[in-house]
Amino acid sequence: MEMRERYGSRHRWLFLLSVMIGSMAAIMSSTIINVAIPGMSHHFALGQDRAQWVTSGFMVAMTVGMLTTPWLLMRFGYRRTYTGTMLVLLLGGIAGGLADNYPLVLMARVTEGIAAGAVQPIPAIIILRAFEPTEQGRASGLFGMGVVLAPAIGPSVGGLLVDWFGWRSIFFMVVPFCLASLYMAWRFVPVTAPGGVEANARGTSLDWRGLLVASVGTVCLLNGLVKLNASEHGHSLALLGVAVLALLGFVWWQRRLANQGGEPLVSLSLFGYRQFTMGSLVAVIYGTALFGSTYLLPVYMQLGLGLSASHVGTILLPAGLVLAVTIAGVGRLADHVPTYVLVSAGLVLLASSFALTALVTLTTALWVLVGLCVLGRVGLGCILPSLNMGAMRGLPRDLIAQGSSTINFLRMLGGAAGVSLCGIILEWRLAVHGDSLTNVQTSVARLAAFDEVFLLLGAVCALAIVAAWRLRGDTLSQP
Repeated sequence: MEMRERYGSRHRWLFLLSVMIGSMAAIMSSTIINVAIPGMSHHFALGQDRAQWVTSGFMVAMTVGMLTTPWLLMRFGYRRTYTGTMLVLLLGGIAGGLADNYPLVLMARVTEGIAAGAVQPIPAIIILRAFEPTEQGRASGLFGMGVVLAPAIGPSVGGLLVDWFGWRSIFFMVVPFCLASLYMAWRFVPVTAPGGVEANARGTSLDWRGLLVASVGTVCLLNGLVKLNASEHGHSLALLGVAVLALLGFVWWQRRLANQGGEPLVSLSLFGYRQFTMGSLVAVIYGTALFGSTYLLPVYMQLGLGLSASHVGTILLPAGLVLAVTIAGVGRLADHVPTYVLVSAGLVLLASSFALTALVTLTTALWVLVGLCVLGRVGLGCILPSLNMGAMRGLPRDLIAQGSSTINFLRMLGGAAGVSLCGIILEWRLAVHGDSLTNVQTSVARLAAFDEVFLLLGAVCALAIVAAWRLRGDTLSQP
């Protein structure tokens, strides 16, 4: 209330801008590290499997960290939660840049991942609670445009920093963003919890048992998929079996805790609302396709088409900038156009870009590749600002924080699994076609293997359209 009296109607936009800066830091820390992995691997004499955990460990920590956001906000309020995550992210970046051994680097990345995960659901909570329904799409679009610029421009800037100052400089990139976000939080982020109520520092304790089971299940799922890719099928099946048991145990414990009057990490009543359930299903599939393709496209261009790293950056940069502009435009449309129309259109464009990429040959002009990347990013731009809003817009206000946390968790889980699945299927199809990525020269057989993976991603997006169409309707079905 004090902030609103001081800044008037501008306060909600300043509040959103403050959180956007921190979200940019969190997203940048998740994507930009990839350009530092070769230099880090050489410095610490790491194999590919160990080096990859710098990325995988971050994703696991971020995915699980998202589940803690509702409890943190109710216990400590917006300002203390947000500043706390930014301080942890800042310390993780500094520690990673100064670390003199690999375990410390990995620990710093996990620390950063927890902070990045906890901050991710906050923007959607702000937009749904602080903005009128007729402004939510515009707010989501403006926020999404700013956040998308970080991964669009970050790798290009990161590549220059690695060339000039070495791999450690990548960790320090979050420092100015974190410092700016801390200053903005002190000025514009309220101390209250969602809904304007006072934060309760003596409130319900965090569901540590549920968090532990979710963490074990997530680690086993992702590690099981990695082992499957490494042809360790017995070990992989055991890990995947534990992941299934952890899922069943998590659902049972959340239901039991709710029946006992406790505060579960995930309120299962969310899935009694049709639009949220369909939105969650789209989020999982969309995350699988998005993160899978983000991993696959650079590998395809370099090892399939034989392009240099600089060419790949040149091709992907325009698509990232187009994505930012598209999100801003679609955000305004989201206030007037039904969610299911925008999400379905985005999935159609994304599926089309994958299917058309399968037609690319070694003689295809670079501008065609740029056009296909732009087409896919326009599709993403239609989905990003509207999916969360459409899935959660009609939820009861007391479930909005839980809904944002849960749908972000599912999207990231799908994304983490998508990266592993793309790698597994690519290796399988390469073996079927009689080729391997270890060969120096590309071949028609190698392109055929990549094409089949792209067609599979297109089919996954087409499948998501069925669920997206179920998002239609102005009112949610009651649980």
